Amino acid sequence: MSDFTADEVKELRKLLEIEKIRKVKQMYSHLMDGRDIPALAQIVAEDCVCVFGPYGTWTGRDQIHKGWAEVFKNAVPYGGFHATTNMWIEMTSDTYAISRTYLHDISNEPDPRANPVVWYGIYDEDYEKVGGEWKIKKCVLQFLWPKRMVSDDFPRKMTPTSFG
Repeated sequence: MSDFTADEVKELRKLLEIEKIRKVKQMYSHLMDGRDIPALAQIVAEDCVCVFGPYGTWTGRDQIHKGWAEVFKNAVPYGGFHATTNMWIEMTSDTYAISRTYLHDISNEPDPRANPVVWYGIYDEDYEKVGGEWKIKKCVLQFLWPKRMVSDDFPRKMTPTSFG
């Protein structure tokens, strides 16, 4: 077996960073569903901006924490699932990346007659490496169903830089 080439080592390092970003997004859903709002607020940058359609625009970690606390004040842990799938990550530099992720927001209330789907949407996010850790720098949630509420620039252009 031969050693990795310099290009392969570079690609492996890039994949390691992409996996670290993917873990942040997975933790986002787990912390949100578990209603651990203090820990959830720690995965965003201090100056993060969250654009959440009907919930408003929140700027800065403190306001984001307060916003989530208000939205989930009466919610029980794991009363629903914030399923994020199909994550596409593009590294734009060693310390910055953009991503798009599908949202399937599902309630697991016990009423069998109720539609379990709360929202379908798309997250467009920017990530920044701060102090060696990836943080969400900007989060824009485009709501697609049951009512379409998207920003004027949706869909954001995401150009693949390479497909490996």
